[in-house]
Amino acid sequence: MRFLRYLEVIVLLFGVFTLSAQDPNRFKNEIDELIQKEYQFESGKKIAVFTGSSSVKMWKDVAEYFPEFNVINNGFGGSHFSDLIYFYEELIPEYNPDYLFIYEGDNDIADEEKPREIYKEAKLLVGMIQEDLPHTKVVLISAKPSVARWLYSKKYNRLNRKLERLCRKTDNLEFADVWSPMLDENGQVFTDVFLDDNLHMNKKGYDIWGEVLLQYFE
Repeated sequence: MRFLRYLEVIVLLFGVFTLSAQDPNRFKNEIDELIQKEYQFESGKKIAVFTGSSSVKMWKDVAEYFPEFNVINNGFGGSHFSDLIYFYEELIPEYNPDYLFIYEGDNDIADEEKPREIYKEAKLLVGMIQEDLPHTKVVLISAKPSVARWLYSKKYNRLNRKLERLCRKTDNLEFADVWSPMLDENGQVFTDVFLDDNLHMNKKGYDIWGEVLLQYFE
């Protein structure tokens, strides 16, 4: 079973690299820094791993939002689902988390990957996690809206619907919608929740995420 899984991963990643010419080893130094980081865990607290692209990486005070848990931030900026699959062993099962929050898809869409292809990668990743960590509660965080990438909003919505369907039909997998809470009453993205680049979030943005994600802890 594991051999077939790895074969599927190799085939998928080969297709991704052939189409996009993206080498996951561009993150090698960043991944090395993550796995060398030491955490002082408090006994009796469950472990929550957050991983994915820069919206996770830049959430520097994520642990302060969830003080009842031992929180690990394994975000690496600019990553895609395919990159997380490539570095899966280093970033996820190593910590045997009770909760796993994943944010990918933002850069995938911006780099012109089709939602259906991203869905296939997400499904493969989820399968890997459930095989290795059957008791881990996994939460896929929806793609977020942003001013800088609003032109892709239809594609993000399409991806979010696909990810939500995957979660509905998969045990121990939940979908966290951060898209809707980041829109005003007219369906436009809030402009005051971002840094100057209009892509990455400031504290107001992370406050929204913190409120949404808190409900996924038992």
